Amino acid sequence: MTLEEKLGQLTQVGGDGSETGPHASTGTVDEIRSGRVGSFLGVLGAETTRRLQRIAVEETRLHVPLLFGSDVIHGFRTIFPVPLAEAASWDVALAERCARVAALEATAHGIDWDFAPMVDIARDARWGRVVEGAGEDPFLGSAFAVARVRGLSGGTGAVGTSMIATAKHFVAYGAAEGGRDYNTADLSDRTLREVYLPPFRAAVEAGAGSVMAAFNELAGVPMHSNRRLLRNVLRDEWGFRGMVVSDWAGIAQQLAQGVAATPADAASLSLSAGVDVDMVSRIYLQELPTIVRRDPRLSRAIDDAVRRVLQAKLSLGLFDDPYRYSDVAREALRTLTPEARALSRKAARESLVLLENRGAILPLQKGLATLAVVGALADDTHAVLGSWSASGRPEEAVSLLAGIRAAVSPKTRVVYARGASPSSDDSSGFTEAERAAQSADAVIAVVGETEDMSGEARSRAQLDLPGAQQALIERLAATHKPLVVILMNGRPLVLSRLVPLAPAVLEAWYPGTEAGYAVADVVFGDHDPSGKLPISFPRTVGQVPMYYAHKSTGRPPSDSDPYTSKYIDVAVTPLYAFGHGLSYTRFEYDGPRLSATRLDPEQALRVEVTVRNTGQRGGDEVVQLYLRDDVASFTRPVRTLRGFARVSLPPGGAQEVTFTLDRDDFALLDADGKRVIEPGTFTVFVGGSSGAERSAQFEVTRGERLTGLGSAIPRFMRTQPVH
Repeated sequence: MTLEEKLGQLTQVGGDGSETGPHASTGTVDEIRSGRVGSFLGVLGAETTRRLQRIAVEETRLHVPLLFGSDVIHGFRTIFPVPLAEAASWDVALAERCARVAALEATAHGIDWDFAPMVDIARDARWGRVVEGAGEDPFLGSAFAVARVRGLSGGTGAVGTSMIATAKHFVAYGAAEGGRDYNTADLSDRTLREVYLPPFRAAVEAGAGSVMAAFNELAGVPMHSNRRLLRNVLRDEWGFRGMVVSDWAGIAQQLAQGVAATPADAASLSLSAGVDVDMVSRIYLQELPTIVRRDPRLSRAIDDAVRRVLQAKLSLGLFDDPYRYSDVAREALRTLTPEARALSRKAARESLVLLENRGAILPLQKGLATLAVVGALADDTHAVLGSWSASGRPEEAVSLLAGIRAAVSPKTRVVYARGASPSSDDSSGFTEAERAAQSADAVIAVVGETEDMSGEARSRAQLDLPGAQQALIERLAATHKPLVVILMNGRPLVLSRLVPLAPAVLEAWYPGTEAGYAVADVVFGDHDPSGKLPISFPRTVGQVPMYYAHKSTGRPPSDSDPYTSKYIDVAVTPLYAFGHGLSYTRFEYDGPRLSATRLDPEQALRVEVTVRNTGQRGGDEVVQLYLRDDVASFTRPVRTLRGFARVSLPPGGAQEVTFTLDRDDFALLDADGKRVIEPGTFTVFVGGSSGAERSAQFEVTRGERLTGLGSAIPRFMRTQPVH
């Protein structure tokens, strides 16, 4: 390979995401023919990718096939709930199935490299990209990272349907100061290793073939030139052998960050740090030839990067069959199938979280004489798809209004009033909404955010309902009709003013293609709500960042002592805690029961808990186990999630759930960052949220220094895929 051909393999050219492909221009075709393109971003369609692939393998000197990458975040054409919503299901087997369907559809359209999953931990709801991840907890985040990587890759039998999964954004992007996208992150190495790195390591263990560098800096070093993390940790410690790709023009952004004086400096820094592929800026192709001829030491870094790109293409079988992802017949068969839509509906149902149900307002009866549905979002098929909806089409999605109309009795009159929009302070629709409410037996108000209020570059300083929606809720509540509020949003909202007015509040997030049917399934009682929050909901924006696994200060909050860690104007607790979610039935817990109260660090501990459905209808419960290290040489969180399981119980039914804890759960990092187990007591908590009160204590009798990293994959997912 010539130097230019090598750099071509490290160059990704951007497209516009159209099925017809914008890259038939003479200039781009010439770039392919001269070996100056290794991959495309946002170019899709079996016919288009086949045409470009033919140029690469038949009209170039080296005949090296192309990669085609895209952001398939929560579905391709069949759109599933946004990742934050999917995490609210706490169902990793279902998440793996959804990712597999997304891969089947995307690969049928020519895509073989996916820039997902996003595994950033997010504890500041102001950050717009909260919607793309699994929330605030590294254990839950690691579980969903593994499920999504496995689903996208498909295992050894997924010839032609396996995608290269990309764990992004490496690392601590979710810790951006002020919740502002692209902003600085600054945190301790202990927090980095205990909170932000584990989901990435779990994704790498699960087989992610690519890692994307983050836009942020960390401890003064931009991630696109962070050699310590990209080389020393990712490659040397973890043994990662896949590709590292820049984020969109992220290499060039080091000029604005102030660590590079010229584009050539930026390119050299990133290559040396371990960034293999330049996304869309062409900075490697343009700047590195002159630098390498002046400093041949960079040649080895280029060769290593090229080998990783070629290995990725080899692993997909592109050298054997470069057109295996460009089959027009498969493209038609794999897209938006009835089975895929049914799975989307199931995933959406499981993601819904019942926040409030005072007076058992829900479920509603299907035979109401008149039902009022209010809110611009109720009839919005764009919003239900959420951000990053790939090739999802609003005309193929089911609005909440359509789903409600399809579910009610033929004799029920459904009256719709737009009321208010998230995008405007216009209150001119209030009168019509009030009139509709007054004529109805019950009111469903759909409020929240439009799809473009969450996602990249969508940070918000305020977390209240945008527009005139809060005022609309106040007017509807004044009619004194039974009021159900359905929320559509991609982040925790501040609901302190809404909740007193609405006896029933259902968090629907952005549910995907089958949104309306799934929401109606829950609202009218055909499906019991079982979702649990993967992120805490604050009482006010002034509380963020907020998360359950905080440390205890030297002065823990006390109502009787003003000189403790709290606020003088609002409670220190969240409005809704991590793991919270109600049901139409009731669950009670017995236990926990421990297999031992004193154990050696090499022993595993079994924790048993019995869950009973004491209500009048069947339902699913997510049983959660939390652990606290009572006394340690370093301060520890008040509790951390170490296990969860979904159980389905009929009325009066009971099930025993067993969790296993071992040395990976007992260990902490010492002053040198090495894993150790310290002797002492631990407390386990079991229940239906992070506020679980049922507990038991055990003692680890001696200390031990552990060798190796241990596994970042949750224990229950280590042996095999969970589906």
